[in-house]
Amino acid sequence: MISFAKVAEYQRRGVVHFHAVIRLEGPDGPTSPPPAWATVDVLADAVRHAASAVAVTVPAAGDEPARVLRWGAQLDVRRIAMGGDLTEQAVAGYIAKYATKAAECTGTLDRRINPLDDLDALPLREHARRLIAACLRLGALEELADLRLVQWAHMLGFRGHFSTKSRRYSTTLGDLRAARADHMRDEQISTGRLPLFEEDTVLVIAHWEYAGQGYSAGDALLAATLTGNPVPDPRGIHE
Repeated sequence: MISFAKVAEYQRRGVVHFHAVIRLEGPDGPTSPPPAWATVDVLADAVRHAASAVAVTVPAAGDEPARVLRWGAQLDVRRIAMGGDLTEQAVAGYIAKYATKAAECTGTLDRRINPLDDLDALPLREHARRLIAACLRLGALEELADLRLVQWAHMLGFRGHFSTKSRRYSTTLGDLRAARADHMRDEQISTGRLPLFEEDTVLVIAHWEYAGQGYSAGDALLAATLTGNPVPDPRGIHE
């Protein structure tokens, strides 16, 4: 069984660079060792083969010819060990760094491009400006509409999450969100910003009371006829 965690990094030239941790496990997950034949060298060879074999064909669109996209030649496969230069702690810190590194580090924007924006007036690097212009041009083609290039032009066309992982690799994102919510709630209770109640207690901090309503259209006309006054606004409110 294989588990993995992957993060995306924007290089300065605007190309997305991926860092992945891939782990061999036994049939019961990380608590069991892999079979004897599943060595680190076998895993490394499988990674190299996958990088060389995987390809995606992009169909022709507009004046753009069909293209075949493949992984580049830049592939660095290294073993992670408890000792040595590439330790578990070093990899964890290395990957965590990219949680705060988005496309704006390449000289683009941290918001979506508005259709009325003047690209020449925006604070963009020239290279990023050309990439954004290409996303806007290609995104207008009907054949490429499902790629949503216009909506993600500020991310240079990449709309994926910065981090993905297999479910068995570690704790789930749902568990992490729940832990953060519990921590914030406990912190607010301990500092007095949130009162401590039993789980089934409901605290009412405000209520609504019906005060009345103004004239209906018929009532307004009748009142004006009887009093000789101008027709009151039926939307008026009596308190």
